[in-house]
Amino acid sequence: MTVLAPLLSAPGEALVALDFDGTLAPIVPDPTQARALPETAGVLRALAPRVRALAVITGRPALTAVEYGGLRDVPNLTVLGQYGLERWSDGSLLTPPEHPGVAEVRAKLPLLLAKAPEGVAVEDKGHALAVHTRRAAEPDVALERLRSILEALAEKTGLVLEPGRFVLELRPPGMDKGRALTEFAHEVKAGSVLVAGDDLGDLAAFAAADALGIPAVKVCSGSDEVAALAAEADVVVDGPVGVVALLRQLSEEIS
Repeated sequence: MTVLAPLLSAPGEALVALDFDGTLAPIVPDPTQARALPETAGVLRALAPRVRALAVITGRPALTAVEYGGLRDVPNLTVLGQYGLERWSDGSLLTPPEHPGVAEVRAKLPLLLAKAPEGVAVEDKGHALAVHTRRAAEPDVALERLRSILEALAEKTGLVLEPGRFVLELRPPGMDKGRALTEFAHEVKAGSVLVAGDDLGDLAAFAAADALGIPAVKVCSGSDEVAALAAEADVVVDGPVGVVALLRQLSEEIS
């Protein structure tokens, strides 16, 4: 039996919810250079009319995911950016006011990171700031060295610290991928869900999929860097190439 069977009995009721980095786009040293695989948009365009809804749920700003993914012309697609704080659909973006703690972190990070290992970089996402260590000589060591500093800064500014693949992100509380998935699934009245991710932040989405009370397929975009998600998945595929192949298979089996 195909792993997609829970969706195939009523594909028109299915919600397909996808992470971006590491799931649709390969992880790269410089996050500004990340791009979805070239075939991704075409596969999503073919799948879109065959399911209830498509969603990309990402820590990226919504417009960044749209641009880097080549997703602007994919129908039936909603992008929930910044863990669900932002929403893009049909060319329109909804975004909340900036949390005051973000401005404080933006001002303080340069001084706090002045003696950080070479290669540590800050990504300003507007509603959040991410500290990347992937380009450091010892990224794991750099990450652990910075963790307590950034935890204290997050607590002081009313933000939360979100760990990821060689990244620590300071962002507003109250929203995560699990809540974003739950609210959107209820909104579109999904009868089943496929959720795909690659990182620790996707654990909340996996847990939410299980809690929805509808058939669910949890897909891990596998890597050597994160094992925790694979343990919770129904299927582990070979990175973004495997995710896109599975989406193509779903589209073909529906048709």
